[in-house]
Amino acid sequence: MDSPRRLMAGAVRAADAPKGVRRGTVRRVWRFSARHRPRLALFLALTVAIAALGVTTPLLAGRVVDAIVGRAPVGTVVWLAVLIAALAVVGAALGLAERAQSSVVGEGLIYDLRCAVYAHVQRMPVAFFTRTRTGALVSRLNNDVIGAQRTFTSTLSGLVGNLIQLILSLGVMLTLSWQVTVLALVLLPVFVLPTRRMGRRMADLQRESAGLSASMTTQMTERFSAPGATLVKLFGRPDAESAEFGARAARVRDIGVRTAMASRWFMTGLQLVSALAQALVYGLGGYLALTGRIAPGTVVALALLLTRLYSPLTALANVRVDVMTALVSFERVFEVLDLEPMVAQKADPTPLPTGPVSVEFADVRFGYPAADKVSLASLEDVAVLDRRGGHEVLHGVSFRAEPGQMIALVGPSGAGKSTIASLVPRLYDVESGAVKLSGVDVRDLSFADLRTAVGVVTQDGHLFHDTILANLRYARPDATDAEVRTAIEQSRLSTVVDSLPDGLDTVVGERGYRLSGGERQRLTIARLLLAQPAVVILDEATAHLDSESEVAVQEALADALRGRTALVIAHRLSTIRAADLILVVEDGEITERGTHDALLAAGGRYADLHRTQFTRSDPALLPGDAGGVVA
Repeated sequence: MDSPRRLMAGAVRAADAPKGVRRGTVRRVWRFSARHRPRLALFLALTVAIAALGVTTPLLAGRVVDAIVGRAPVGTVVWLAVLIAALAVVGAALGLAERAQSSVVGEGLIYDLRCAVYAHVQRMPVAFFTRTRTGALVSRLNNDVIGAQRTFTSTLSGLVGNLIQLILSLGVMLTLSWQVTVLALVLLPVFVLPTRRMGRRMADLQRESAGLSASMTTQMTERFSAPGATLVKLFGRPDAESAEFGARAARVRDIGVRTAMASRWFMTGLQLVSALAQALVYGLGGYLALTGRIAPGTVVALALLLTRLYSPLTALANVRVDVMTALVSFERVFEVLDLEPMVAQKADPTPLPTGPVSVEFADVRFGYPAADKVSLASLEDVAVLDRRGGHEVLHGVSFRAEPGQMIALVGPSGAGKSTIASLVPRLYDVESGAVKLSGVDVRDLSFADLRTAVGVVTQDGHLFHDTILANLRYARPDATDAEVRTAIEQSRLSTVVDSLPDGLDTVVGERGYRLSGGERQRLTIARLLLAQPAVVILDEATAHLDSESEVAVQEALADALRGRTALVIAHRLSTIRAADLILVVEDGEITERGTHDALLAAGGRYADLHRTQFTRSDPALLPGDAGGVVA
């Protein structure tokens, strides 16, 4: 009998059961399952048929015993045996069919949910990703989606199948012998009550084990990444790290032993109770048979039906827990889907005019969205979302870059330069004013036109754990081999690629850590060149590079900017001295604007920043000879 094991699992779930779900969740689940309903109906029909067969077999077994005791013709026993075998074959076939339907419905639902969440998350603003824990978001796509899927496979089929089996078994047992049936039901509390206390204990052990496992996973994820492993080695702490990990692993081991022994004691006790129930059925049933009140075969049928009575009873006792747990998983998935993307495409976007593209900021005001607009407390692993944010950080920014012009943004850290740059590709939307490309508000453009028109290179260009070729073609999948080679040559990366054993098929590693900083940056520039955008944004693209790498990157950038409208957040003078217009940004406002020479002559904030960097790099240098501007 598998009732103890099922009851144990149900008791553990009950200890951690959710208290409720939001109103309307069930209706949303039903609407979401629309395309799976025909298969779902067939699946439930098969479940009912299997439950009915499960009750029929014990009755036939009782008939066989009666035929043997009553010395019936051999043919009768043979035909009963053949019928039992036939029902077994039919049951097996129905079980396979039910499993097939269950798999199609369950996996189809997982597919639908995962695709819906993944597509929705792709539309979320950058602020969502800066606040959300990646692991928590991935968990929604894995654990919660699978938990939701159980609603239509395990939970629903279990509810229907167990209910049908319970009704049929109880009805047949009462028909065969109400005395034996009542005795079996009297023993049920002895079977069920111990589960409550043990269930809480097991749930506590599992919760503690899950927490420690999560801590080990976090430690491994952080320490096994390239930056984390480097930090551990630089500070010479591998022994301490191993000891800390070993302590956590030891606690998980100890909890595993305690859990195994507690579970075994529990199941042994319940199996003993089940055996006693069987003994009572045989005892009372045997007495009734010997006194002529029931047939001998009825005793066998009752004993077999008993196993089909306790299993559904214990399963149905925890059905609310199973349903609530599954619905909570659905709710957590819907919670992500209900987050409205702050940046959305218009239903009828305006096409971008062909030809060179201008960039214009018209009295732009902007503030980063508050956490409750873009995130969830559960995804940030906090009890309450941070209420800060929403205040204005750009105050009436206005400028225009004509087609082919270079505009440089300089100023102290936190002044708003990167914020200005992020509004052009529409990573965020302005609160008032407008950002325009060739006179068209970026909010009126399609995402496809916007991504084609604007290319960005940051100081830490991200690369996927894939080949060089795959990272390049991510910007333009239809690029020819000749176009890829041209982009590599223009980015001054051909020598590096040719020196690699696998060439373009070389895997760059997580975030491109198998390449040097300069090589990674030139690869991101090659990716931009392959995309061929009309507008280029460089966000401190040469920051943190050594002199040799900077020279190579600057040469690559010269090709990237040629003939394109450029918005450059500058850190070094070699990048922005030739700019058509330099904008000094402070506290979210443009405080100065002009050419390099004009701003130096004005003796304002730009001249101060220029002079500060010269003094820091080489006091002997005179302004205008060399140097750079602090970004």
